[in-house]
Amino acid sequence: MEQAMKNFFLYLSNNKTLNAAAKKWGLRFGASRFVSGETISEAIQAVRQLNEQGLVCTLDHLGEFVFSVEEANESADYCIKTLEAIHQSGVDCNLSLKMTSLGLDISRDLCMNNMRRILDVAKKNGNIFVRIDMEDYAHNQVTMDILDELLQDYDNVGTVIQAYLYKAADDIEKLKDKKVNFRLVKGAYKESPEVAYPNKPDVDENYKKIIKQHLLNGGYAAVATHDDAIIDYVKKLVQEHNIPRTQFEFQMLYGIRTQSQIDLAKEGYKMRVYVPYGNDWYGYFMRRLAESPANVKFVLKGMFTK
Repeated sequence: MEQAMKNFFLYLSNNKTLNAAAKKWGLRFGASRFVSGETISEAIQAVRQLNEQGLVCTLDHLGEFVFSVEEANESADYCIKTLEAIHQSGVDCNLSLKMTSLGLDISRDLCMNNMRRILDVAKKNGNIFVRIDMEDYAHNQVTMDILDELLQDYDNVGTVIQAYLYKAADDIEKLKDKKVNFRLVKGAYKESPEVAYPNKPDVDENYKKIIKQHLLNGGYAAVATHDDAIIDYVKKLVQEHNIPRTQFEFQMLYGIRTQSQIDLAKEGYKMRVYVPYGNDWYGYFMRRLAESPANVKFVLKGMFTK
């Protein structure tokens, strides 16, 4: 039943008609729990409040289904405005982005040009770190290739490694000498068993494996998880191998397990909150519902108690 529900919401996440309608709805039906707002100023205010609780952040201007050069350049402009707002406000925050929103499906050169524009502004505004979010498997290798190219000129860029992919450990190993800042996740897209572990226990084991691999390689690990078993594993691992707390951080999503986030920060761990904003929230929201029955219950409760 749970798997069927997950598949249902993942299917809905790719529905272009509903995505277009959602932009007109605004942040309704519980989406405001997981999305900080529609404007940059709303997002910065949310980040400021999180900073006051001892949490650091990364901002993501949500966007999917970019079909024109104009839309791609507009999305890049939004990223640049976000970087400038981060710098001007003085909040402790990185930037996360998706390369499909920068035109990757239209032209690799278009996407690369937008990435360089963004990274140049990030460098100029205090060398803000920029995370390239990993998307589905069809975009995985080109993302790794673009990252490798960008690392030749920039030290403020990294991406995401998804533990459910068989190739995860190999991708880490290929770039180990560059000490890349990787966000390590289990993975949230529906993928074929030809490229990804279909069973959760196997994903969990591979997740632990790549966390250990990357940390022992000397790379910076952003461990993005809401799983207490994984969090406990990391705590024991770094203690056992004398890995300094400056070499890793925990990451969680905005609106999920907020007390756990505060508790980790109070324990002295760097705890970064992934804070999405914008009116193109539909696909992101559907994937959050796909991840957890508890999220669905929260949304249903909100719909029927208003």
